[in-house]
Amino acid sequence: MPNAMLWTCQGDSIRCLLCPHSCLIPPGAKGICGVRVNTAGELFCTADHISAAGLDPVEKKPLFHFLPGTRTFSIAAAGCNLSCRFCQNSELSQSPRHGRTMPGQRAAPEDIVRAAIEQGARSISYTYSEPTVFFELMLETSRLAVEHGLKNILVSNGFMSSEALNILAPYIHAANIDLKAFSEDFYRGICGGRLAPVLAIIRAALEKGWWLELTTLLIPGLNDSPAELDGMAAFIAGLNNGRKDAPWHISRFHPCYRLLNHPVTPLSAIETAIAIGKEHGLHYIYPGNVAGRNSENTFCPHCGGLLIARRGFSAVLSGLKAETGACAACGEMIAGIWK
Repeated sequence: MPNAMLWTCQGDSIRCLLCPHSCLIPPGAKGICGVRVNTAGELFCTADHISAAGLDPVEKKPLFHFLPGTRTFSIAAAGCNLSCRFCQNSELSQSPRHGRTMPGQRAAPEDIVRAAIEQGARSISYTYSEPTVFFELMLETSRLAVEHGLKNILVSNGFMSSEALNILAPYIHAANIDLKAFSEDFYRGICGGRLAPVLAIIRAALEKGWWLELTTLLIPGLNDSPAELDGMAAFIAGLNNGRKDAPWHISRFHPCYRLLNHPVTPLSAIETAIAIGKEHGLHYIYPGNVAGRNSENTFCPHCGGLLIARRGFSAVLSGLKAETGACAACGEMIAGIWK
């Protein structure tokens, strides 16, 4: 097991500083995430094996305004510091909490970067589970990736400490962070976390210069009230000094994990969320997990011209000048990283 970062001793126990749980871990015990263990007065991380890896379209993260049409090499180790009842990757994310070992193999950062380059990826994504829990591997890999001309993408629940963000910040270029809801009750009761630290990390990530997109999985009766959607939309509209250009992905829920008997999100709820976002002036709102719709295209917020046409996970730049990031029709500069 590799030594973990971000911890202090408190007697025989260890205070983990990686995320806002700030777990006090007695000798021989693990933190809430299930992968950081106090062994003889030192903190070690068991999330050192790659349990999932693959080449993905960057649109799958989802990132719609970051190198569209390119491929990203995605990796994950098992574990998560939240326990969302609706987790779509629960076998991977929750297994350490339940004492189960996920199959995987140890991979050095050099191996990961080499695989990304050999497969023609433009970036490496730390994704599928929660990258915060395999922080050390992500940090060393992202450093090496930058040296080899690759970009780094974080797909995260945003439940990390400011100390962790500050260390990671120079090496991450883009992130998709889950804004799971806009109430502390939801975060505490449904996810085992807290909302306020996530909002703080979202703001801090933008201050560090990351390209940022947000995703909300809309769950009927749990986080889809007009008042809560209004709060989320107002928060997003206030980011980037009120420029209203942070893309918001609103995804449709399908029963999974511990919400197997919960209904699928009706399309009307997605449409309501989109309408509320537009009322707040958000420029880029995208529905997710909705088949047969043509609403994942990107349009110019100034002239309405089609910029990027998407079908599935494919993207075609039809009206966007990638070399400048400008709308070909009217010259409006479009927020994003295009080359």
